[in-house]
Amino acid sequence: MFLFFLSSGMFLGWSLGANDAANVFGTAVGTRMLKFRTAAILCCIFVIFGAVISGAGASHTLGKLGAVNAVAGAFVVAFAAALSVYLMIRIRYPASTSQAIVGAIVGWNLFSGTTTDPASLLKIVSSWVICPVLSGIIAVISYKIIAIFISRSKIHMFRLDEGTRIGLILVGAFGSFSLGANNIANVVGVFLPVSPFQEISLLGFQVSPAQQLFFLGSIAISIGVVTYSKRVMGTVGKGIFKLSPVMALVAVWSQSVVLFLFASERLEQLLLNAGLPTLPLVPVSSSQAIVGAVVGMGLMKGRHNIQWRTVGGIATGWITTPIFAGLISFILLFIIQNVFQQTVFLP
Repeated sequence: MFLFFLSSGMFLGWSLGANDAANVFGTAVGTRMLKFRTAAILCCIFVIFGAVISGAGASHTLGKLGAVNAVAGAFVVAFAAALSVYLMIRIRYPASTSQAIVGAIVGWNLFSGTTTDPASLLKIVSSWVICPVLSGIIAVISYKIIAIFISRSKIHMFRLDEGTRIGLILVGAFGSFSLGANNIANVVGVFLPVSPFQEISLLGFQVSPAQQLFFLGSIAISIGVVTYSKRVMGTVGKGIFKLSPVMALVAVWSQSVVLFLFASERLEQLLLNAGLPTLPLVPVSSSQAIVGAVVGMGLMKGRHNIQWRTVGGIATGWITTPIFAGLISFILLFIIQNVFQQTVFLP
């Protein structure tokens, strides 16, 4: 029965892969520096690595927001988030899986009478503001550094294109790893408290129950990448602002750094040991990060170059996604509990 209920998490993983692969490789495919097939294969491999190796960090804060304590409730929360993201994909706008799962969890909290932890909610919501702004700042700084380097080194056009293509592959791999590490909590995080998996030994390595869930979720993400992500890549790659290949490289780099900063437990510990401030370990929106980077460079080049109608549509999606997810979650919880007689929460 657990595997049946986990199917909604797999649907959410598929939706995330279909949507968020565009944030990692959309600029590269949109500028025709990489073929979609190459981008999809690289994305799948490194998403799995990131999820299994570093997926635990962001899942802790999401668990504090609302610990869904019944497997049927976890099924509904994941399904509500997946459905809201899928509806956004249908209209070809990058949605925020992070916002969708948060909205669905809050819907479960309201239905079950569970108090939503204000500290965790504040951390997550504040990251929705910090994420695109930080990504835009990193993008502008990185682009100016690269522009100075290119102008002084006088690289030939063909060598520049080849170097940019290699750079897009490298930062795309890094971005896919960061995506898996940061966003796997959105896919299967709600199932962690109710998981029946036991620790197993595989080729001399101990694989925890959480890592087993993260692996299954990353497989679902990979299927979404291969089967459906091509539809959204055009919007991110060329729908907001016409990117040059170098700008595409910078956009993916900025998004990757931001996702990594919000997911790395080791980096957090290093900053704490050095007495420096840290960023909260929360699942942030890769959609917000990549759009922030693209808009930041667009503003640098002159705001008239930006397709503000497209940006407005994406921003509207960011607002409506958590609201829809919360409403869908609440309504489905009522139906599952009263029509199908399933326990969706434990008092």
